[in-house]
Amino acid sequence: MPRRGTAPAHAVPDGDRVLLGAVRQAAVPAAVLGLAGLLSTGAGLLLPAALGRALDLLLAHDAGAGRQVALCAALVCGPAALDALADLLSGTTAARSTAWLRHRLLGHVLAAGPRVTARTPPGDLVTRLVGNTADAATAPATAAATAATVVGPLGAIVALGLISPWLAAAFLAGAPLLFLLLRSFARASTDCAVRYQRIQGDIAGRLAEAVTGARTIAAAGTADRERARVLAPLGGLSRQGHRMWRVQGRAGARAVTLVPLLQITVLAVAGVLLSRGRISVGDLLAASRYAVLATGVGMLTGRIGALVRARAASRRIAEVLTVPAVHHGTLQLPPGPGTLELRGVGAVRGGRPVLEDVDLVVPGGTSLAVVGRSGSGKSVLAALAGRLSDPDSGSVALDGVPLPDLSHDALRRAVGHAFERPALLGATVGDALAFGVLDPGREAVTAAARAACADGFVRRLPEGYETPRTAAPLSGGEAQRLGLARAFAHAERVLVLDDATSGLDSPTEREVGRALAHDTAARTRVIVARRASTAARADRVAWLDDGRLRATGTHAELWRLPEYRAVFGAS
Repeated sequence: MPRRGTAPAHAVPDGDRVLLGAVRQAAVPAAVLGLAGLLSTGAGLLLPAALGRALDLLLAHDAGAGRQVALCAALVCGPAALDALADLLSGTTAARSTAWLRHRLLGHVLAAGPRVTARTPPGDLVTRLVGNTADAATAPATAAATAATVVGPLGAIVALGLISPWLAAAFLAGAPLLFLLLRSFARASTDCAVRYQRIQGDIAGRLAEAVTGARTIAAAGTADRERARVLAPLGGLSRQGHRMWRVQGRAGARAVTLVPLLQITVLAVAGVLLSRGRISVGDLLAASRYAVLATGVGMLTGRIGALVRARAASRRIAEVLTVPAVHHGTLQLPPGPGTLELRGVGAVRGGRPVLEDVDLVVPGGTSLAVVGRSGSGKSVLAALAGRLSDPDSGSVALDGVPLPDLSHDALRRAVGHAFERPALLGATVGDALAFGVLDPGREAVTAAARAACADGFVRRLPEGYETPRTAAPLSGGEAQRLGLARAFAHAERVLVLDDATSGLDSPTEREVGRALAHDTAARTRVIVARRASTAARADRVAWLDDGRLRATGTHAELWRLPEYRAVFGAS
C-alpha cells in the first residue's frame, strides 16, 4: 500500500499523459481542425488530376473543358477558405489547451504546497507554468495538422500509382531515405529541446533568486557578480539554440538535395511513359504535381520539431505533477483543548534525515518553545505540527484525531501559522489579515491586529485597513506583526509560530507574548524560538539536536546545562 499522501506508481503522470489530457480538453476544435486539414488536402490531391483532365479536354477541343476549368477553380478556392478556418482553429485549440494546462499545473502546485518548491526553484516553476505550458499546448493543433501533412504525400503516392504503377515505384525507391532523414531529425531535435528548456528553467530560477534578494545584493555591492551568476548558463543556452538550428539546417539541406532528385526521377519515368503512349499529356502534368505533393513529406520536419518541443515541455510539467498533493480526510474535530501529539515522527529532506523518532505531547492550552542550533529541524517540526507537510514516519494528531484524517477546512480553521517572512496576500491590508478558508469578520480582524500590536500602525496608513497592500510600505517587524495578526484571526486551537517574532523589538515581543496567552482563541502554541527570552516565556521547551529530541523541560531547568546555553550563544 502506498504511504498516505502519495500516489501509487501506476497513477504517476508522465509527459505523454499530460499531452493526452491537453488533447482531450481541445478535442472538438482539434477534430474540426483535423477535418478542415483533411478536406483541404483532399482538394489539393484532386486538383492535379482535374488540371490534367482539363488540359486533355482543351487539347481535344472538347465542350466539357469549361466545366473542368470551373472545377479546378473551385479546388483552388476551397482549400484557401479551409486554410483560413484552420488558422483560426489552431489559435483556439492552443488557447484552450494552454488554459487547461496552466489551471491544472497551478492547482497542483498550490495543492502540493511546500513539497513542490522544495524540489523546484520558484523561477523554474514560473517557466514551467508559463512557457512550457504554452509549448505543450501546441500539441493538439500540431497533431491534427500532422494528420493532413501525412495524408497529402501518401495520397499523392497512391495517385501516382493510379496514373501508372511505374511512377509510384520510382518515387518509393527513394522513400526510405526520406524516412531516415525524418527519424534522425526527430532524435536530434528531442535532445536539443530537452536541454534548451532545462537551461531556460535554470536561468529563470537564478533570476527569481536575484530579484528576491535585490536588497541584499545592493547592500553587498555584488550586482556585477550576481549578474554573471544569473547569466552563467546563457552560453549553454546559446549552444543548444545553435545546435537546434544546425540540426534543422542539416535536415533542410538533405531534403533540398533529395526532394528534387525524387521529383526528377518521377518526371523522367513519366516522360518515358508519355513517349510510349502509356499516359497522356494531362497525366504528365498531374504526375508532375503529384511528385511535388509526395515529396511534401519533408514538411513533416516542421511538425516533428513542434511535437518534439511540446513533448519535452510536457515532461517538465509532468515532473511537477509527480510531486504528490496533500490529501485530506473528512473528519471534524471533537471538542477539545487543542492537545497536539507527535509520535515517532521522522522527516527526510534532500535525501538526509532531518528529524528522527521525535515524541512530543503539547497539552492543550500550553506553549512549547522549540529550540536548537541552525539545521536541527526546528522549522520542519513546525511544518509537521500544522501539516504543511507530512512526516515520512510516525504520526501527528490534534485532540486525538490524526491530521491527515481531518477535512481541509477543519484543519485550517483549527491550526494557524505565522512565519519569519510572511507573504501578505489580498488587495488591501484588511484583506491580507482576513485571508483564509473563512472570513473571520472585521471585528475579529481588528482584535487580532490589536493582539499582534499591529492595529496602531495600520490605522495610521492613508486608508487604514482599506489601504491597498501595494501602497503600504512595511518594515520587517510590521510585516511580521501582520502575519501574526492573520494567524491570530483564524486559528481556533493551535498556533504555530516559526520564528515569527524575530523582527520585533523586545517590548513588542513581550506584548505579543502576553496576547498569545490571553487574547487569542488558540491557546496551544508551538513556537520556534531563537531568543532565550522567547523560550523563557514558554511553558515548556523541546530541545532539538541534529534532528533528535535531546531534552524537554522548562527553560529554567535546561538553562543549567552548558550545551543548552550554547544554543543561544551564552556561556
